[in-house]
Amino acid sequence: MSRRTVTLIVGVLVLIALAVGGAQLPVQYAAEAPGPTFNTLGSANGQQVIAISGRTPAKTSGNLNMTTVSVYDHLDLLSALRGWFASDQSVVPREVLFPPNETSTQIQQQNTQEFTSSQDSAIAAALGKLGYPNKIVVVKLQKGSPAAKRLAPGDTIDRINGTSVSSVANLTANLKKFSPGTPLTVTSTRNGHARTVRIVSTKAPDRSGAALGVFVSYQRVAPFKVSIRLADVGGPSAGLMFTLGILDKVGKDNLTDGKFIAGTGTIDPNGKVGAIGGIPLKMIAARRAGATVFLVPAENCAEAAGHDPAGLRLIKVTSLDSALSALHTLHTGGSPPRC
Repeated sequence: MSRRTVTLIVGVLVLIALAVGGAQLPVQYAAEAPGPTFNTLGSANGQQVIAISGRTPAKTSGNLNMTTVSVYDHLDLLSALRGWFASDQSVVPREVLFPPNETSTQIQQQNTQEFTSSQDSAIAAALGKLGYPNKIVVVKLQKGSPAAKRLAPGDTIDRINGTSVSSVANLTANLKKFSPGTPLTVTSTRNGHARTVRIVSTKAPDRSGAALGVFVSYQRVAPFKVSIRLADVGGPSAGLMFTLGILDKVGKDNLTDGKFIAGTGTIDPNGKVGAIGGIPLKMIAARRAGATVFLVPAENCAEAAGHDPAGLRLIKVTSLDSALSALHTLHTGGSPPRC
């Protein structure tokens, strides 16, 4: 063989060795890529993403898709190199996504808690927009509670001895007026029906005065139940799209006009929309799924502008009201604010 042939063969063998070695050599990097999207008006894994019980949901059309980012850990050298040059991936140091002082279990628990909290905020924001009031709701009963068999989780507490209670602090202040062991008349609502029960109060464990032996929360109450059912998704960024999905199902307006709309953004119980991470990848996911409109939190507009895929219209939103206004403007043929 000629020297040129030997050199070529050696070069090929070196490249093969590098490729094989690179495919087995782990690096301390992780990758993010466009994840699946879910239509909040539709179903996933055989069940409705947003389920309504206690009333018949409205007929909906079009899409209101929430978007996600997929994370790939334990990259090898070649995968990291491919990701660096790919337009639909983001390769970052592993500690950015997996802080070294937190276990994978802790990170998963935090993501799950954020997702659950975003659902609660979405329901509260939607019910608030529909005009349903905040009430004191029984969450659970203490062990040995005097309210056992008289109150149950989901009941509201409306009055104590005929006096209205309008907040948790107000309920506590009313109960402090009575000594433990005092019989109290409690007016509550269960499944939309008012009822009155008699409860002999107990001693409060952390303050003076009487107690009912229940844990309560202050939340929006409607004559129907909203449940969000979506597994294997974490983080708070689906809040806005959940809220819009709920309103489309129980409100009076068709929010999509048959269009494929996607979006992202946190939401608080008062309807304020907040920034999220990974928006370039979420826009790619939305466009791949078929979306033509994408709702962008105003704080993410600078990052989103210039990275939007062809055919995807970016709409800037700051709150639930601004998102609803933008959708109405689209429905009537106008031009809502863009990023």
